[in-house]
Parts: sequence; C-alpha cells; structure tokens
Amino acid sequence: MSVDYATRKFLSQLAKSGGKRLHDCTPEEARVLSAALANEVGPAPEMARVEEHSITALNGVIRVRLLVPIEPSRGVIVYYHGGGWVIGSIDEYDTLGRKLAERTSCAVVMVDYRLAPEHPFPTPVDDSYSALEWTATHLIEIAGRQDVPLMVMGDSAGGNLSAVIAQRARDRGGPSIALQVLVYPVTDSDFQRPSYTDPDHQLLLTREGMAWFWEHYLPDESKRTDPDASPLRAPNLAGLPPAVVLTAEHDPLRDEGEEYAKQLEDAGVPVNFKRYDGQTHGFFQLLMLPGSERGFQQIVKAIHRCVVRYAKGKDTL
Repeated sequence: MSVDYATRKFLSQLAKSGGKRLHDCTPEEARVLSAALANEVGPAPEMARVEEHSITALNGVIRVRLLVPIEPSRGVIVYYHGGGWVIGSIDEYDTLGRKLAERTSCAVVMVDYRLAPEHPFPTPVDDSYSALEWTATHLIEIAGRQDVPLMVMGDSAGGNLSAVIAQRARDRGGPSIALQVLVYPVTDSDFQRPSYTDPDHQLLLTREGMAWFWEHYLPDESKRTDPDASPLRAPNLAGLPPAVVLTAEHDPLRDEGEEYAKQLEDAGVPVNFKRYDGQTHGFFQLLMLPGSERGFQQIVKAIHRCVVRYAKGKDTL
C-alpha cells in the first residue's frame, strides 16, 4: 500500500523546508538537522527519577540517562538510539524513552554511545556492551530489586546494536537478556536487496543515505560482514533472547530486518514480528504520527508479557 496520509503530510512539510539531503551533509550538518527534527515529537511524560551517570567504557567514558517511571519498575530496558551510528543522541530520544518507561512501567537506561566518524566501529558496539554490563550490576539501584527482567531495545542503528549486544552477551556469558526489541534494525550491509533498490522506499532513509552512514561507521567494506557490524552474518543465532521485530513497508532496511526475524525463528528463537504497512523508516520515533502509536502498542504488550513470564520463570516473549 502507499504511505499513509499522516506520513505523506509530514514528508511534504519536510520537503518544503529545503534542507540538504543526508548524503550531501557533513556529519555536523546532519546532527543539526536530526536535533531539529527531534523537537517535533511533543511533550515528555513526568518521571519519578531522572539521573545522569558517567560510566567507564573501553578507551573512554560515556553517558547514560536513567528514566524511572512513577509506577514501580517491573523491568529494566537498555535503549540504544538510532541515527546510523553517526547522528542522534539521548537528548533527542528523551521523550521516546520517557514514554516507553511510562507505558511499560519499566526503568529505561538511555545509552549515549560515542558516534562515528570520530569513533568508528567497533567503538559504538563496545560502548553499548559496557552500558549493558553497568546496568546489570546496578539493577537494585535502578529498579529497587535484582529479580527483574533486563531487556535491550533500539531502532535502526540502535536495533543493530541491540541485536549485536544480544549475541555478544550470549557468546561471552554476559548479562542474561530477557527480551530484545529490534525496530527496523540494520542487520546487514548489502545494498542490493530489493527493498534497497525499490524507488518507492527512498523516503526518510534512502539507499544513498545508508551508504553514507556505513562509510562513516565502517569505511573498510571487507570488515562489514563481521557479525558485530552485520548481525545477520552470525554463523549461529540459536540461544539468543526472544525477539520483537518491527519493520516498515517503505524502508530500505525492510528486507534485512525481516530476514533476521526469519533466521531467528529458524534457529528456534521465539519471535514476535510485524511489518507496518504504509509506514516509512523512522515512523516509531516520530511520536506525533499514528503509526508510532501502533508500534508502541505492540512493544508495550510484548514487554508486559515478558515481565509476567519472567516472574513465572518461563521463556519470555
């Protein structure tokens, strides 16, 4: 189906602003545009606690923001923001994080991983894993008790980091992850998939835009098949946490996200998957669009089920 009315209207307004195309921008220019777009998402829910923490990562220090809802925390979500590993920040995602905390009654840890090209691959991955380990060792301070499910979640490049971190935690015997939530994730670096080449999908994110992101994040193409960069290339997906996977119909990343969901299922991992027809890449974090609310409903329900099943000592989904 075609892009829905609300999205068409938003894209039309965006086009009238006359800004540069992403792949014609410098990283600094793209970050300014990204920050401006974040101002359109609406008011942020009140939290019981908002705390800033600096944590030690490999070869540096990163910032995390803890969002604790008014209701008692039933779980903890580590959130990795999108932006192609080059743009985006926890400040831009603050409203989304607060809404997630309020709707799920879970504490949310927003991770301000360092960005490329200043900090290319694998720094964002290493930062993200350090944030997971920090969260796992501070569950009592965050949620008031130790026995709560720990989840990872992210959109786009953040979905990539969530998938990679779930694999790394499994392979390293790291923190136990109860659920991974992947919103239109980057899972591969193949620009020849049909969703990449279809002109109807070149909207908020384009093939050229993804090439620009990869060139800044991991310029050596021979290394892009590393599972820490392209989790779809991992030789074994068995034993990973249950997954929630959302894709958008009009998105260059659609095919790789859906293939990852299928390969997880083939490996015996429980998967809650949905493609959002009429939506484009970025719909989830555009909180003012109806598609975002539908995505939130799927995720909130899945997290609630995860919390209930965790309390019963069962596999979660």
